[in-house]
Amino acid sequence: MIIVLMGYMGSGKSTIGKQLASVLDYDFIDLDNYIIKKENRTIATIFSDKGEIYFRKIESQYLKEILSQENKVVLALGGGTPCYSYNLELIENDENVISFYLKLSIPYLSKRLFNQKDNRPLISHLENIEKLQEFVGKHLFERVQYYSKANHILEAEEKTVKDITETILLALI
Repeated sequence: MIIVLMGYMGSGKSTIGKQLASVLDYDFIDLDNYIIKKENRTIATIFSDKGEIYFRKIESQYLKEILSQENKVVLALGGGTPCYSYNLELIENDENVISFYLKLSIPYLSKRLFNQKDNRPLISHLENIEKLQEFVGKHLFERVQYYSKANHILEAEEKTVKDITETILLALI
């Protein structure tokens, strides 16, 4: 089985994914880190050198690679992964995959992301929390239709990693 975690950037996919993989004795793959390793450069460098269209193309290619080769893995997607190409269909149509959307509010996400914005190419140019909230709100409006197609939607706000992990484990039973 492949457990896919999706949600907006900063929703905790990697943190929860590592914990869940540890508890289940599964491998953990962060799709962005997988891309970094395969391309031998950072996501920010890929965006600046090749652009977002190139990034989305290879993101889809590596997602297919992981889904076709892996088993017993927790996979944390990038925030935009389910929204581009046929990535969501790949996830939905794979009988070996169960997906979870980690849902958080715009203010909560914005507060989390503001301190991390230098490491995130899509938001690094936003100079204050108000601009970030506007950006996150616009993106969530566009992306929630994709995230909501996950097998399970988890209200993750104000919950600990342990609580979310336990909720996922219960859903797997």
